[in-house]
Amino acid sequence: MKLLEYEAKSLLQGRGIPTPLQGGVVRRLQDITPALKRAGKGPWVLKAQVLAGGRGKAGGVKIVKSPAEAKVALKGLLGLKLKTHQTGGAALTIREVLVESAAKIEKEFYFSIVVDRREGMAAVIVSSQGGVEIESTAQESPEAILKLSFDPDAGLPDFKARRLGFFLGLSVDRIPAFVSFAKSCAKLFCELDLSLLEVNPLALTPKGLAALDAKVVLDDNALYRHADYQKKADPEASAAEREAKKAGLSYIGLDGDIGCLVNGAGLAMATMDTIALAGGRPANFLDVGGSADEKRVIEAFRIILRDSKVRGILVNIFGGIVKCDMIAAGLLKAMARVKLKIPLVVRLEGTNVEEAKKMLSNSGLGLVPADGLWDAAKKIVELAKGS
Repeated sequence: MKLLEYEAKSLLQGRGIPTPLQGGVVRRLQDITPALKRAGKGPWVLKAQVLAGGRGKAGGVKIVKSPAEAKVALKGLLGLKLKTHQTGGAALTIREVLVESAAKIEKEFYFSIVVDRREGMAAVIVSSQGGVEIESTAQESPEAILKLSFDPDAGLPDFKARRLGFFLGLSVDRIPAFVSFAKSCAKLFCELDLSLLEVNPLALTPKGLAALDAKVVLDDNALYRHADYQKKADPEASAAEREAKKAGLSYIGLDGDIGCLVNGAGLAMATMDTIALAGGRPANFLDVGGSADEKRVIEAFRIILRDSKVRGILVNIFGGIVKCDMIAAGLLKAMARVKLKIPLVVRLEGTNVEEAKKMLSNSGLGLVPADGLWDAAKKIVELAKGS
């Protein structure tokens, strides 16, 4: 789950990490005046609150010097469709704008903490070239980046934090403040089970270090440990994804036209890959879980069919804990209730698979059985083209 900038900064502020003085988030034009007063003396920065980087280049960040300028800028931002290099070609509607004081920047740095899966540890990444895309820096100036791993149980040790600070070129008198900042961020990263904490830029100002921007991503698999965030609506989730979450299904919408109904995340990924190899494009990732009973299958069908682009559905179920004949029975009952009008290909494998195939063949519901995943993928791709 990704947090918006003002939510991420709130976490940093709770750890004593300096950020620009904030006037709050505004959603209406009439709220701008009190927000400016709360942010202190101008100039001010108005920042679109959408889950994407590159907002400044796309026109989502405005610096204003007067309340009149602020009103004009806010009017232009609210409701604007913002498209950046990180939105995948889509445009995000700006509904919230963060108002804060403009900082006097002496130097900008890049700072982040990520999960280092190769080392099985957390890792701090810093660069002396802040305020730019770290991917470009990694390609063009790799010597400007330093990455240090640390044990999340032990936390970031002082000597590694000092090494990071000296690498950034900070003077000796600035090192203690940086060490405090880095260790606070590392503690936050570990305690909240984050998968990413990024501060870009981390600015050196006349008053010291300040986080001018912040990006936080929480690990969805650990949300059960954080009740406040478990109940929080995911701003990136579509209506279908929210409905799936309530039903206990793992669903992610994609751009293709072949719906996938699968049990098991690994099998679902393999199914999507096979559809692509057969020349098709999956419309979703959907894992119904281990049971794949009638109720879950019905909900899965309904969620898949919310996507008007879907021209065919591939059901790929492995009967392990639940036998194939029981899955087939649930599938047939679900089909009778949902009444599909698009092609459906079914591939079952596992315990009692022959009995299940007979049940499907004798159903008279017009589904297409398949022998193996490759056969199923080729059939649904062909049928979807003609539907």
